[in-house]
Amino acid sequence: MSKQRVEVAAAVIERPDGAFLMASRPPGKVYAGWWEFPGGKVEAGETARQALDRELREELGIEVEEAWPWLNRAYSYPHADVMLRFFRVTRWRGEPHPHEGQVFDWTRAEAPVVSPILPANGPVLKGLRLPLEYAISDAAKLGPDTFLQRLDRRLADGLKLMQWREKGAPADLVDQVAARCKAAGAVLMCNGDAALAGRLGAGLHLNSAQLAASEQRPDFEWVAASCHNAAELHRAAELEVDFVVLSPVLPTPSHPGEPALGWPVFSELLADCPTPVFALGGLGKGDLALARGHGAHGIALKSQAWSAA
Repeated sequence: MSKQRVEVAAAVIERPDGAFLMASRPPGKVYAGWWEFPGGKVEAGETARQALDRELREELGIEVEEAWPWLNRAYSYPHADVMLRFFRVTRWRGEPHPHEGQVFDWTRAEAPVVSPILPANGPVLKGLRLPLEYAISDAAKLGPDTFLQRLDRRLADGLKLMQWREKGAPADLVDQVAARCKAAGAVLMCNGDAALAGRLGAGLHLNSAQLAASEQRPDFEWVAASCHNAAELHRAAELEVDFVVLSPVLPTPSHPGEPALGWPVFSELLADCPTPVFALGGLGKGDLALARGHGAHGIALKSQAWSAA
């Protein structure tokens, strides 16, 4: 007998300090005592967002005011196949309190204080460690000295994720960049160069050709990939990379005439995507909310990441 597929709306309820709420399943339920993100089944005739609002009202007594569509993770339990449609809930009314016998706790992705966590929810924790901006280096355009000055300023302002994408840059420059990122607690990703990433202790960002050629996930703590279509997103998910960059969303001056996805296609591509996605192409810092509203984890920026303003 085939198992029933269950659609579930799941909430990452986040405080401004970065902590988020998890719930322990009450006695009498499957996996009692295991921890999960609050939420519940999508009923007939409901959208996932409508189910989210209803479940959080019934289970926690809160009214959702702002929720961003995020990941969609399929998981097969012995009793059912589930599709978890995650939302990041960043604003609500009321104080969460248990209505169905759950135990709640606020925790953090870097060091969860709850255990055991349901298997379907575990991989989500690493995605929650990602910031909302992915800055791509622009040292060739700015020059080494100006770029390092801008990097220092961005790191001081809280930049936590950066991709090094420079051809022929001197080794001492990338070493300075890596040292600055390490001192600031920022994750550095090297584009397409596994040897350099290994030497620096950085993450590896695969270009689309490397993604297609990879038979297994490279052995780095952080692995990302550049994607442009559904097939590449699917391959990235098979390799279980930590995040992807999907581009170009909008036309860009750097690639004149190149067809852009547009927001409707971007959203369609993310409909069942299990991987955090950064939107790239024709975007500025003010487009973060627009991107998140279409399912993106965040935005990737190059020139705008290092603007003087």
